[in-house]
Amino acid sequence: MSEKWIAGIDLGGTTTKIAFVTLNGELIEKWEIPTDNSNEGQNITLNIAKSIDEKLHELGKSRDSLLGAGMGAPGPVDYQTGVILNAVNLGWQDHFPLHASLEAATSLPAVIENDANCAALGEMWKGAGNGAKDVVCVTLGTGVGGGVIANGNIVQGVNGAAGEIGHITVVPFGGAPCNCGKTGCLETVASATGIVRLANEELAKEGASGRLVDILTANGSITAKDVFDCARTGDALAKGIVDTVAFHLGFALAAIANTTNPEKIVIGGGVSKAGHILLDAIHESFAKFAFSPVRESTQLALATLGNDAGVIGAAWLIKKKMDQE
Repeated sequence: MSEKWIAGIDLGGTTTKIAFVTLNGELIEKWEIPTDNSNEGQNITLNIAKSIDEKLHELGKSRDSLLGAGMGAPGPVDYQTGVILNAVNLGWQDHFPLHASLEAATSLPAVIENDANCAALGEMWKGAGNGAKDVVCVTLGTGVGGGVIANGNIVQGVNGAAGEIGHITVVPFGGAPCNCGKTGCLETVASATGIVRLANEELAKEGASGRLVDILTANGSITAKDVFDCARTGDALAKGIVDTVAFHLGFALAAIANTTNPEKIVIGGGVSKAGHILLDAIHESFAKFAFSPVRESTQLALATLGNDAGVIGAAWLIKKKMDQE
């Protein structure tokens, strides 16, 4: 009898990552396809199903090789119905029946979850979480996403919107506007976009000097990577920005840890590639604000799975479903 696989799907607004994953979490094959959000997103699940079939044919396998399809989707998901509540960038209307649509297209049992939650599950299963059952995952990219895992289960909340770490208010007065409609969210200071905003504010001040100023003059713009690279060389302005970002992250993560008492906090996303210059600064702030027993028991770690976290976590959804049946 041939080995059975799970289809793990990480649905994005521009591209969709798909992988075949074993029950042990090993990646067999991974690829991506464009996300077609035309015609109110009606082609999305059909294209995924077609791509899965084409890949199976290429590998000499049939649909019977797959145990199910797990998907991470960008937006709050009603875990009881598999309805995605809001995903404007995909062309869908509010309350799109994603679970039913994916099952109909693929003829496979499906489980749907928020994409940041899937990344957290992936890191818990095969990444920096290393099998820990109580994990908080924060993803620092263009925005800030997050997932909270308690006793091996994602904390979903009453309508699937739990774990929105990026929308914790960290600047209560005079904060920058966030895409969510609030102001002063963690996302406005800890995302790549937020870091660039903070840097531009500092560079606009009279008397600003240093390597970041030179980069701005030469290129006309700066990136979050520029900020971290300059901080590593001792640039005072860049180091001050990193300290600000790390202060807010450490403050927010300590509040989450004081509430959930996780074994590990995993920090991923593009910004996390800054490495220990960011992690060490976050740890300093975290230690200041975390309750003593929490501070002593919670480990901060950089994510290890990169872009594979979402598809591996999505596959884990099916594995868990099977374990429960």
